[in-house]
Amino acid sequence: MRKGVLELCILSVIGKRNEVYASDILHELKQAQLIVVEGTLYPLLTRLKNDELLSYRWEESKSGPPRKYYQLTEKGHQLLHSLKTGWHELVAAVEQLIETSKKTKNL
Repeated sequence: MRKGVLELCILSVIGKRNEVYASDILHELKQAQLIVVEGTLYPLLTRLKNDELLSYRWEESKSGPPRKYYQLTEKGHQLLHSLKTGWHELVAAVEQLIETSKKTKNL
């Protein structure tokens, strides 16, 4: 389940910014208190790219090596939409169970 949630989070970060550098993804995840290390992020980005969900472009950097900027492909946008829908359904189901549990306990 965590893998799917992490995918959703990464695709969401890329989708809302249209184009993003890997360290920016790590920074946004950290701000959301989702601690992900480079050793987890880079293989996942590679897999998403190999699955044709992401594309990337290289940009020269004035302060170091070239940077790889990631974008969602059309297929990536479709998966992101599907994952968001699934997430909202899951949250609603869990909320319903939690509320039902509270009501049952109070009887």
